[in-house]
Amino acid sequence: MADIRIALSKGRILEETAPLLARVGAVPKEDPGRSRKLILATARRGVRLIVVRAADVPTYVQHGAAELGIAGKDVLAEHGGAGLYQPVDLRIAACRMMVATRRGFDYQAAVRQGARLRVATKYVQTTHEHFAAKGVHVDLIRLYGSMELAPLLGLADAIVDLVATGKTLRANDLVAVEEIMPVTSRLIVNQAALKTRRAELQPLIEAFARAARQ
Repeated sequence: MADIRIALSKGRILEETAPLLARVGAVPKEDPGRSRKLILATARRGVRLIVVRAADVPTYVQHGAAELGIAGKDVLAEHGGAGLYQPVDLRIAACRMMVATRRGFDYQAAVRQGARLRVATKYVQTTHEHFAAKGVHVDLIRLYGSMELAPLLGLADAIVDLVATGKTLRANDLVAVEEIMPVTSRLIVNQAALKTRRAELQPLIEAFARAARQ
């Protein structure tokens, strides 16, 4: 029988997933932060970890390269969630997806007056849907890092990004002006695999659900 593969990303999600992996008996046999391997055996027989970029986790699970994955709601919203089952909110890596602007920029007035806003973000699809629902016209600028620079240098009127503590915004004289969604990480499952390998996957899904409640 083929191993069950769990796709997840390095960084905050991996760090906060570690206690959950310990509770389900799937501690990696090598330190993911130090190992150059991208496929890691775990202490739980028949379970391996696949280390990929955060944005790629849903794609690996959707196409069956991994049976399970752990991904933030932000990534899942941008991906669209096709072919994925999301049975467990793991309640880790909590933050909020926010609209932020330079301090002093009257965002609410701009929205009321129907101004066309320039918005920088890596969450292009989610941002488009948010502003379309409000009837606000936006020009989207795709960026992948240092989002806070965009309003400071006049590239954009606003940004859409994840905010945890707000320290980075404050350090750059930006303010959060609107919440788009709360974000936590979810356990995701390939729908086809769940149908064909339910006897193997269901106990692991239930173990993660119990671990998240502890």
